[in-house]
Amino acid sequence: MFAIVKTGGKQYRVKENDILKAEKIEAEVGTIVQLSDILALHDGESLKIDASELKGVVVEATVVAQARAPKVIIFKKKRRQNYRRKKGHRQPMTILRIVSIKN
Repeated sequence: MFAIVKTGGKQYRVKENDILKAEKIEAEVGTIVQLSDILALHDGESLKIDASELKGVVVEATVVAQARAPKVIIFKKKRRQNYRRKKGHRQPMTILRIVSIKN
């Protein structure tokens, strides 16, 4: 059984006991988060994609950690102008463990 979940503007294919690195979710470490924006559900024999069939489906996940993604370096340069700008960015993210997919 797997589900396609939308969180933080991105879509993820998840099944039970998966580790998911998603955009930051405001929750404490160890709490259970319910992901209710389900786009598809495969229960072993059929694929459900209709919104009326997915109305009661909820994916429960435990917050494992609040972390930051690897650094992305932004470097701007204009030739022959002695213009250089170097900047770094680390996106905050939440690491989740999928506990269950409830119909």
